[in-house]
Amino acid sequence: MHPARKIATDRDDAVHLRESELRQREVGLQEHGNRRLDDAARAGWLYYVGGDSQEQIAHKLSVSRQTAQRLVALAVSEGLIKVRLDHPIGRCMELASGLRDLYALETIEVLPGDPSSIAGIAQAAAAEIERWLRSALPVVMAIGTGRTLKAAIEQMSSVDAPQHSVVSLTGNIAPDGSASYYNVIFNMADRVRARMFPMPLPVIASSADERRQLHAQPMIRDTLELAGRANVAFVGIGDLGPDAPLYRDGFLSVAERDALRKAGAVGEIVGWAFDTDGIPLEGLTNARVASAPIPSRQSSSVIALVGGNAKLPALLAALKGGLVNGLITDELTAAALLVARTKGPKHPAGSS
Repeated sequence: MHPARKIATDRDDAVHLRESELRQREVGLQEHGNRRLDDAARAGWLYYVGGDSQEQIAHKLSVSRQTAQRLVALAVSEGLIKVRLDHPIGRCMELASGLRDLYALETIEVLPGDPSSIAGIAQAAAAEIERWLRSALPVVMAIGTGRTLKAAIEQMSSVDAPQHSVVSLTGNIAPDGSASYYNVIFNMADRVRARMFPMPLPVIASSADERRQLHAQPMIRDTLELAGRANVAFVGIGDLGPDAPLYRDGFLSVAERDALRKAGAVGEIVGWAFDTDGIPLEGLTNARVASAPIPSRQSSSVIALVGGNAKLPALLAALKGGLVNGLITDELTAAALLVARTKGPKHPAGSS
């Protein structure tokens, strides 16, 4: 072989060898990283769940105490460990018991904390959603909309649940044709591997006729039928005061909001407006709401995520009317509910 050609061949072989070594090294580093995360997960579980000391973890994993300490820290920094407070706070337990008895609730969780913050309710709701999704048996889960529910989805861990179906109860199209910001099924799809069924509809149709035509479409009809078979539904409850979510987000005009209030509406769930007795109104925007009907508490667990004094009349009405049979709320809202039950709503329909 010509000397120059031999040099070029040797150089090419050296380059290929170097590339092969680099690939092997990358694979080795990735495998090492995966093994280290596995060890961190084991260490984190042993420390936070098993209650082992770092010395005991070191012995079980055959590493030094310093390595065990670093693995526990890695488990936290990589988000492998999520800490949730689970303490039977006496006052909250008493309030939960009172509300359960008064409204025959299947699910009730009362959390300590400031009702102006939705963080606590969101975390508790995330845990409840994850509990349902970890069921081995297939579940149909219906999802409403709203700020608290969106915050709950953002708190969720990743869940592999291909046996379940998650269906939206409400449309995801705003009046200007854009996607509704608080329609959460798309956020959920980022965290949950399950069959997702969005509701490709406007939140409120332009007319009752348009709603009938939309609901007659085969794909929409099947999605509505699936929502009607929900085992569990997670919903927010909106008030219909001057700053009502439906109005603030552009789904109701001032005239529509005021007409609902004048007719006695105090709240809404996925767009369906109801009065102080929890009875959905006839006509008005309810004739045009494209959402699926609120699942029946006779066949589903319908869990509301609600907090704050502004929503008290709407929440009280929903409980009185049996629109929900589950509740995750804060301590002050729960106490106000028990007081309001005997005195009636603080804000009559139509008041400011």
